[in-house]
Amino acid sequence: MRAAILVFGVVVMMGAGVMAQTQKSAPPASTAEKVIIDTDIGDDIDDAFAIALAVRSPELEILGVTTTFGDTEARARIADRLLGEAGRADIPVLAGAATKTSNVMSQQRYGQSGQFAKASHASAVDFILEEIRKYPGQITLVGIGPLMNVGAVIDKDAATFRKLKRVVIMGGSIECGYGELWFCPERGPDAEWNIVNDINSAKKLFQSGVPLYVMPLDSTQLKFDETKRAYLFRQGTRLTDALTLLYHEWGQETPTLFDPVTIAFIVNPKICPVEPMHIRVDDKGFTRREAGEPNAQVCLKSDEEAFFRLVIGRIAAQ
Repeated sequence: MRAAILVFGVVVMMGAGVMAQTQKSAPPASTAEKVIIDTDIGDDIDDAFAIALAVRSPELEILGVTTTFGDTEARARIADRLLGEAGRADIPVLAGAATKTSNVMSQQRYGQSGQFAKASHASAVDFILEEIRKYPGQITLVGIGPLMNVGAVIDKDAATFRKLKRVVIMGGSIECGYGELWFCPERGPDAEWNIVNDINSAKKLFQSGVPLYVMPLDSTQLKFDETKRAYLFRQGTRLTDALTLLYHEWGQETPTLFDPVTIAFIVNPKICPVEPMHIRVDDKGFTRREAGEPNAQVCLKSDEEAFFRLVIGRIAAQ
């Protein structure tokens, strides 16, 4: 019990320290980085945490949230409600083209309440292109779902796509596959979810020439354990209550916060240092590290302590 109390105390101090740091270091709005978040929110729980971290990060100006993969309208309604609960109903939500999938959207009920939800959502692809034309060289596209929208944007107007400032994705597997990271030397890489669900779009992205920053399984399998959950969920804000509800609808025990690593990297690149690599996406969805001119900056190891200081401190802030 004493050990648990000590750990809990560390989490409390961790959150308090980051909240104080956030208040001191928030940049002027004019310096905020323009981002569009492309998400498959509704399956796993990590997308919701990524969006929550983004809306609590003054370093970012969120131009919009776009949904991808499967029932994109249902995903958009989930995003509508989460943004509304976070006090950011002003952020537009756009839907990509629907695709067939047998994957269960565990949090679909959350978006069915009607609260903050829009009747329909405009085209994600058209929105992304319009925003790039409006802000050439200024937008970071954050991909935390399968890459259907990214591929569709490239197909529709590759020249405009190349005017992005950069793309930051959670995707791929270089040395470590799914599972505990200490096990990766024996297991090796896997075909990761966001890549394997649209291999052709992934190939287009890695060949696009746009500055690309990749947070693969190697650096994103960060477990949101019981002690951290207990601290965050007891804060009782509208945002933490929304995440608590989504967590219970997800219905599993310990989340792995893959997707928020992208947002943490943008806010503080030291959390996930990158190195240049040439990555080839093969026909099975593996991201193969090969010799050649680098086409991506890849993070193979993240600072887990700094990551959770940022995530818990920002999201728990009153």
